[in-house]
Amino acid sequence: MSLVWWGALLGGSAGFSLWAVVDRALALRRPRLEDRVVPYLRDLPAYARDTMIEVDRPVSATRGVFGPWLRAAADLVDRVLGGASSIRRRMDRAALPGSVQDFRVEQVLWGLAALGAATAVAVVVSVRSPERTVPLLLLCAVAFALGVLLRENRLTAQAATREQRILEEFPTVVELLALAVAAGEGPVQAIDRVCTRSNGEMSRELGRVLAETRTGTPVTRALDDLAARSGLPVVARFAEGLAVAIERGTPLSDVLHAQAADVREARRRALIESGARREVLMMAPVVFLVLPTVVFFVFFPGVVGLRLFTP
Repeated sequence: MSLVWWGALLGGSAGFSLWAVVDRALALRRPRLEDRVVPYLRDLPAYARDTMIEVDRPVSATRGVFGPWLRAAADLVDRVLGGASSIRRRMDRAALPGSVQDFRVEQVLWGLAALGAATAVAVVVSVRSPERTVPLLLLCAVAFALGVLLRENRLTAQAATREQRILEEFPTVVELLALAVAAGEGPVQAIDRVCTRSNGEMSRELGRVLAETRTGTPVTRALDDLAARSGLPVVARFAEGLAVAIERGTPLSDVLHAQAADVREARRRALIESGARREVLMMAPVVFLVLPTVVFFVFFPGVVGLRLFTP
């Protein structure tokens, strides 16, 4: 590519960027409809009016310029891939803040990062081999798609990792809850004590139940919500059993101790099964590393001796 084409490309990019910045700056200077209407709504409290005025106000020039384009690209990705309910459920399981559209924007950003890396490689290769332009363009498109899918795969991994931590913390937290209930505290007070005395993912889930309870949600409803958003059958059974025990007045301490014992037994069986499955993998170093070394040290002196004493 000659210097004229490079100059035209750079000039066009600079002109387009300047036009985008000026257009966005003019759009920001125009007052919005809610800015003009909300101050005259007398039935809203002052803090509500201030909150509504600050909604969707860009915090930086970069976000103001590229935010609408990213949201449009995120909507396109959502229409192509679908599965918004699955994304929402995995975000709840991973305890990620934000909405599904925010996650789609992250997917677009990951795709753009992969596209940028592939474009850099494609430019270097195309300068040396111009005939490979079409395959390189396909490579850039595939890189963008892989970046988008990689973010979704990362979300699944985040949800699985968090659920593994919850499963590890579950017996201890439930035992603490059972001790607090056995000491005479109510369910809400016991959850509050456990949340203030412990730290972890399971404690955060119970803290969310406690926050919903303090805002007026019944305890059983908050526990049912915990069972619905949890991806672990153990936690779902715990929440459902606790809600049923509160409704029917059955002893909570016995129920909690039984559930903690069941989880510990399940963990023990899982460890035994994992060791049995990996027994063959444990034999691989012995067969392919230790055994050849032993055979070498056993037979090598004999081979050397035969060479020395054989005429």
